[in-house]
Amino acid sequence: MLIATTPAQGHVVSMLEVAHELTRRGHEVRWYTGRAFRRQVEQTGAHFEPMSEELDFGGKSREEAFPSHAGLSGLKNFKIGVRDIFYRTAPAQMEELLAILERFPADCILGDDMCYGAAFASERSGVPLGWLANSIYILGSRDTAPIGRGVPPSSTPLGRIRNALMTFVSDRIAMRDMRREADLTRDSVGLPRLTTSAMENIARPPALYLVGTVPSFEYPRSDLHPGTHFVGGLIGLPPEDFEPPAWWGELEEDRPVALITQGTTANDVEWLLASAVRALADQNVLVVVTTGTDLDVDKLSPLPDNVRLERFVPYHHLLPHVDVMLTNGGYNGVNAALAHGVPLVVTPSSEEKPDVAARAQWAGVGVVVKKAAVSEESLSKAVRTVLTDESYRRRAQELAEEFRNSDAPSRAADLIESMADSQGQIPTGGVTH
Repeated sequence: MLIATTPAQGHVVSMLEVAHELTRRGHEVRWYTGRAFRRQVEQTGAHFEPMSEELDFGGKSREEAFPSHAGLSGLKNFKIGVRDIFYRTAPAQMEELLAILERFPADCILGDDMCYGAAFASERSGVPLGWLANSIYILGSRDTAPIGRGVPPSSTPLGRIRNALMTFVSDRIAMRDMRREADLTRDSVGLPRLTTSAMENIARPPALYLVGTVPSFEYPRSDLHPGTHFVGGLIGLPPEDFEPPAWWGELEEDRPVALITQGTTANDVEWLLASAVRALADQNVLVVVTTGTDLDVDKLSPLPDNVRLERFVPYHHLLPHVDVMLTNGGYNGVNAALAHGVPLVVTPSSEEKPDVAARAQWAGVGVVVKKAAVSEESLSKAVRTVLTDESYRRRAQELAEEFRNSDAPSRAADLIESMADSQGQIPTGGVTH
C-alpha cells in the first residue's frame, strides 16, 4: 500500500494510527511525505519515501514556506493558500508517486484528501484511491452550505434553496478563479476537466472516503458520497518518550485547567494566545499554553502567575487533565479534545476553521467567539460559560463515549483492505453515519 500526505502536521497526524495498524497486520506500506516526518513515519513501521526538496515545506510555518502569503487574510488568503500549497504542487507530486509505483506496484493509494498528486497518480495509473480526511467532510451536498462560510446545515425546502444559491454564487463568482486554476492544473498533466463545483473539479472523488471523527460531530446529509465512512478519532500515536515539564504536578491541584492552542501552523500570537492569556490571568484556573511552533512569545511576557507556556505537550498526556480547550478551530485538536470529553471555546480564523467552529456549536460541545469579536472580555466570558454550564461537558462526554466505541484504526484498516481486495469497488451501502 502506498500512502501520500501533504507535508504538514495536520495532514500527517491522522494517518499515523492507520499506517501503524496496516503494518501490524503484515502489509508492506510505503509513505510519501516530507522529511520532517520521517521519524513519525518509521515509528508506524512504514517505509519512508521522501518528497523532493522543491515540494517539501514540512517543518516550516506557512509564511516561511511561502513568504508571499505573509499578511494575507480572508478569502484571498484561503484561495492563494489552496492554489500554492495544494494545486500547483500536485503535478510534480504525481510524477514522483508514479515513479514510486513503477518500482512498488501498490494495491491501493491512500492519501489525505488534499494531496491531489495522489489523486492524479491514481487516475493516471488506475490504482484504487482512498482518502483519509485531514478535516471536515469536504464534498458538496444539497443539505449544506459551501465550505468556509461557517453556516449550519439545513435540509428543509427553504434551506436547500439557500444552500443551492450560496453554492451557485461561490462556484460562479467567489471561487471562479479556483475553478479555472483546477482546470489548468488538470490540463497540465493530461487529465480531462471535471464539471463539478469549484474545489471539487480538481480531482475525481475516491473509491473510499474515511472521515476521522464520529457521526455526532458531522452534519447529516441525504447525499453522502458512496464509500464514505466516519471511522472515529485519529489523533496520532503517543510519543515514544515523554518528559513531563517541571510544573506537571500542578495539573492535580483543585482548580480547573484551561488549554490554549493555535495548533502547529498559526503564528498570530497577539490575536488568540495573548488575548486569552490576559483574559484568564485573574481567574482561578491553571492556564497551559502550547504554541505549536517557535513563535514570538515575547508578546506573552510577562506571563501571569497562573500560566505555563510550552512549545508542545502531547495531547495523549495533557488532555485527560484539561477542563476546557481554547482553540482557533484546528480539526485534529478539536477531535482530540472531544475524544477526551473536553468542551471547547472556538475562535475560528481562516480556511475551514469557521466550519469546524460551527460544528462545535451545532453539536453542543462548545462556545464560538467569532474572530471579529475576540477580546479579553469575550474570551473570559466564554471560558466561564463552558466551565459553569454543565451541558457542554455532558455533551462532550457523550461524544467521547462515541469516540471510545469507534476503534478508528481497525475500522479504517478493514475498509482499506476491502478496497484493495475488491480493486476499488466499495459497497455503496456501507456508509457509516
